[in-house]
Amino acid sequence: MTAVPKPRTSETEYLALERASRERKCEWVNGEMYAMTGASYPHNVVTANLAAAVHARLRGKPCRVVSQDLRTRVDQSRLYTYPDVLIVCGSPQFIDGEHDTLTNPSAIFEVLSPSTESWDRGGKFRHYQRIESLAEYVLLSQTAPQVEVFRRGQGHWAYELIEGLDQVLRLSTGGVEIALADIYDGVDVNVDVEAAAMPAPPASS
Repeated sequence: MTAVPKPRTSETEYLALERASRERKCEWVNGEMYAMTGASYPHNVVTANLAAAVHARLRGKPCRVVSQDLRTRVDQSRLYTYPDVLIVCGSPQFIDGEHDTLTNPSAIFEVLSPSTESWDRGGKFRHYQRIESLAEYVLLSQTAPQVEVFRRGQGHWAYELIEGLDQVLRLSTGGVEIALADIYDGVDVNVDVEAAAMPAPPASS
């Protein structure tokens, strides 16, 4: 998300603008639109690897993976955003017949970037926690083989940090298991996770 929002718009105006434009995407938060900037090469490779791996492991299961271009709305707070990758299980639910704005993701993945990391960890995660269908929220570094998983529990979110190319990401959503080596294939990452910047403490629920 960029630092400077565009002029305030209504929810209806935002959707009309987004649907009329195929060249840019904006998030919408509290009446303000924030233009999404282009992602780095490592960010795109990690996202593509992740989506491909999740797709392969969901084959034959009642869940589907979607990446980047599908808008998601948090009904309770009316946040509109574009997760890097998401999983939806069962029947997808949309805000209208356009089928371009999902409301019931089961798992959301965000690949961290310097310009968006604080938002992904903080404000955005607090919005995401209001999605009743959301079981897992996953943050992935693009500079080191580090994956953080937040899992919904009874009144809290449990936290797990997974580090190293020899480790495996395991999710309850769709029974997905992916080696971090597959997620970071083709990316020049810092394999010395002790020397890499450690993640911030988990956000409170």
